[in-house]
Amino acid sequence: MKRLICTLAMAAMVMSCKTAQQPQTVAVNDVKVAIDLKNVKDDKVMVTIMAPSFTTETATFHIPKIIPGTYSEDDYGKFIDDFKAYDAKGNLLPVNKSDANSWQISNAKALSKVTYWVNDTYDVESTHDIFSPAGTNIAANENFMLNTHGFVGYFQGKGEIPYTVTVSHPATLWGATSLTDTDPSNESDTFTTSRYAELVDNPIMYSKPDYTTFTVDGMEILISVYSPNGTYTAKDITPEMETMMRAQKKFLGPFNTTKKYSVLLYLSDMKKPDAKGFGALEHTTSTTVVMPEMMPKAQLVEQLKDVVSHEFFHIVTPLSIHSNEIQYFDYNTPKMSEHLWMYEGVTEYFANLFQVNQGLISEDDFYGRMSEKIATSKRFDDKMPFTKMSKNILDKEYKDSYYNVYQKGALIAMCIDIQMRESSNGQRGILSLMQALSKEYGNSRPFNDNELFAKITALTYPEVGEFLTKYVAGDTPIPYDVYFAKVGVKEGAVKKPANPFLKGEMPYITVNPSTKEIVVLPEIELNAFMKKIGLKNGDTILSINGTAYNLDNIYEMIMSSMDWKENDPITMQIKRNNKELTLKGKVTLSMEDVEGLHFTDTSKAKLKEAWLKG
Repeated sequence: MKRLICTLAMAAMVMSCKTAQQPQTVAVNDVKVAIDLKNVKDDKVMVTIMAPSFTTETATFHIPKIIPGTYSEDDYGKFIDDFKAYDAKGNLLPVNKSDANSWQISNAKALSKVTYWVNDTYDVESTHDIFSPAGTNIAANENFMLNTHGFVGYFQGKGEIPYTVTVSHPATLWGATSLTDTDPSNESDTFTTSRYAELVDNPIMYSKPDYTTFTVDGMEILISVYSPNGTYTAKDITPEMETMMRAQKKFLGPFNTTKKYSVLLYLSDMKKPDAKGFGALEHTTSTTVVMPEMMPKAQLVEQLKDVVSHEFFHIVTPLSIHSNEIQYFDYNTPKMSEHLWMYEGVTEYFANLFQVNQGLISEDDFYGRMSEKIATSKRFDDKMPFTKMSKNILDKEYKDSYYNVYQKGALIAMCIDIQMRESSNGQRGILSLMQALSKEYGNSRPFNDNELFAKITALTYPEVGEFLTKYVAGDTPIPYDVYFAKVGVKEGAVKKPANPFLKGEMPYITVNPSTKEIVVLPEIELNAFMKKIGLKNGDTILSINGTAYNLDNIYEMIMSSMDWKENDPITMQIKRNNKELTLKGKVTLSMEDVEGLHFTDTSKAKLKEAWLKG
């Protein structure tokens, strides 16, 4: 053994001498990233990136300006501090910050690594417009929301090479993700992706382990929850999530693009600086969700059912069906696609259609949702060509129209669905179109933007092509009544339960700014609920069913009241003329007339059933 060691040592010396006499450059064709979550400094995390080989004199390193799914220029480079570049001997290389998200490195042939500190976004949300599910969190030893685009950048021209990311973390924290950890230790995780886009597509949430798993048709589902005050656990929401996702899989049928899907739920503490942008952001095999921790469970589950189902349906589009602009997304000089009507509109439509299709909501509930979308969409320019808006969504002139993709975009999908049902005598709808497009393209074969309408027309019917040309690419408003008539549905007044504390968008209550107390407005006609329970103008509401309320949690009170049912028992503690009183009774909900939809033409029953249940 000793001789062998000596022999190896001698060989090493010879080899080292040979290397010294005949310099050789070994090309490095991957990127190695180290993220240190153990040594948080001033609420910042250190990132070290070992660079690939360069043959140019300069190299440019980018942190994304924009990411897929947000359609917003967010400049994540603003959260990077103390960027440095080094050669192999540890010498600093000259660096010039060329814009908010880019650093130009000189003498790139000698570049060995770059280092920088990352600030998070959640606790400074008043200073930026980053949507919380696309943001980052650094809470030492508690929680790290690693939306990887906020921590890891890329070298220009090197985005298509493999990335290996090693995350060192406290042993008490566990990383929830759809990536596979190849490091067996409990303080270090290693993940490998084929390219930068795959890394950005896979968020990781570190927190104390709180997760559940279940399998649906061969797909493993992970539900991971961070609840800072322990209000909820993953087990609390899993039954409803499992019911929903089984229904989604049944609705989708053969669509199954991933073997694992992760839901990373971050519950925000509303009593301190924390995430306030509630919703979710889609990824190919996961979704990041941010919701307020104070939200009542029933309301939380309902919200999750809508937002998570929307993100899950993105496995259809744009994740399985998308244009070149999506496939080769440029994180710093993006070119946008014309087809937000499909990426977001079809997805949002499916998130509603599957619920009535699978019996999770009633037909009237579905009609109500579509009616609300019509009303909301009409607040925007109804003559704006959707393809033009989509292509230019980053421009100031069109940016404010983005919310309409969830409204009119879903209605576009609905009309295509109805038209396909009529043209096929009920046999085909928009889901069959998406299945056909998926077979035509798939997640690795993008389409050309200007060819999609012709392809859809070829796969469906001339009437669908005419609709796309006239109402999506054209400036003609959609005549919804014409399409509803095809399935026997008509617009008209419908009854809807009113919120006990709101009349439309006008409140019956206010807040005393000096005491934070919730007060019934002194000069307003009280609704049936308030009269029946015994509330009077000027009363101070102290608690409801044992829960104390004031300005700090008035949002929770309003949200909770949305789940009240007729004749539910209720107890209120109030203050009237400086005396505390207890009011007891049952909930009485006022009904209000709103514009809605209802099925009227029984001769269209078969086509309506094919539309909603087929």
